[in-house]
Amino acid sequence: MAKFLILGAGFQGRACAFDMLRSPGVDEVALCDASAESLASAKKFLAKSAKGPAKLKLLKLDAGNPAAVARAAKGFDVIVSCVPYFFNLPLAKAALKARAHFVDLGGSTDIVRKELALHAQAVKAGICIRPDNGLGPGMISTLAVHAMSLLDSTDEVRIYDGGLPQKPVPPLNYMLTFSEHGLINEYAGTAVALKDGKVVSLPALSELETVDIAPFGVLEAGHAAGGLSTLAETYAGKVKTMYNKFLRYPGHIPAMEAMRALGYFDETPVEIRKGVKLSPRELSVKLFRKHFHRPGDEDMVVIRIVTRGVKDGARAEVVHDLVDRYDRAAGMTAMMRTTAFPVSIVAQMAAAGQLAPGAFPVETGVPPDLFIEEARKRGFALNWKFRRL
Repeated sequence: MAKFLILGAGFQGRACAFDMLRSPGVDEVALCDASAESLASAKKFLAKSAKGPAKLKLLKLDAGNPAAVARAAKGFDVIVSCVPYFFNLPLAKAALKARAHFVDLGGSTDIVRKELALHAQAVKAGICIRPDNGLGPGMISTLAVHAMSLLDSTDEVRIYDGGLPQKPVPPLNYMLTFSEHGLINEYAGTAVALKDGKVVSLPALSELETVDIAPFGVLEAGHAAGGLSTLAETYAGKVKTMYNKFLRYPGHIPAMEAMRALGYFDETPVEIRKGVKLSPRELSVKLFRKHFHRPGDEDMVVIRIVTRGVKDGARAEVVHDLVDRYDRAAGMTAMMRTTAFPVSIVAQMAAAGQLAPGAFPVETGVPPDLFIEEARKRGFALNWKFRRL
């Protein structure tokens, strides 16, 4: 039996706790947050929708105080970070002090690299450090590795994923399924990809293409900032083409490209009248919240991964598909499920001794077959097709 300390009682933290409270191998879940209001809200959510409330403890704890986290983590097997990415490096170091495994949702490849640099210390402490275990990076990375394992050699990996409203509302056909700040980062940032086996940087939203995914029809896809994280670096020189693009209903990506071109995602304040300055991004955050936040609407997450290479001397293709929808019984969005359940799965793998000690990226540190087995137990309809080309 294992004990878990979850940092952050927001949507992802409470969804992670939801999953753990339903797992027979979990003895205790301490859900922590600096906000008493967030803890009360999470408690109400979990009381209505999760099993095993006796396993749950609520703890007021500031993730920005790593020394306090290290003290609180004594006696726990795993620390799970469901707080913003900039907390993760000091929290990983706190896990080393507490000799507890550490798993997070990622969010910054630069910070992930610094976490991976703790490998020798993690091995010495006998703990696992596993960053980047959300939807993307995270589940999409693991599924891509699984696809590559089904081929003798791989030359192309095309990853598409997106959170979408089940009932799109024109003209922008989108709803917020996570922070508007994070969404704008994805639209304004830089994506990495592999071209001719080399890591390249590309503007987010760029290289627009269409993807026909039944039963939704034609969707748009543009490069996603941060989606691959370290995956491209790991397979540089081994795979010719690799990228991650987010999926949107037609018309959305060109509108976002226009906003970016006009400077609406810039952070530098501009003078709108004499003596009054405003950050365009600050305005966009407000507008995104106003137009895309639609409480009560139901979302879905769509993943398609197309992997091509050689099997037994002949060209072959593996296509992974997943569609996950809003859980009405639990009142949980598909984005919560597909982001928080993966980090819960990996945390429970660490506690069960199924992961090697040390700091590893998700693509080399999470066993794909075991992950898929656990994901299916949680109702994820993970399917793939193999065919000769």
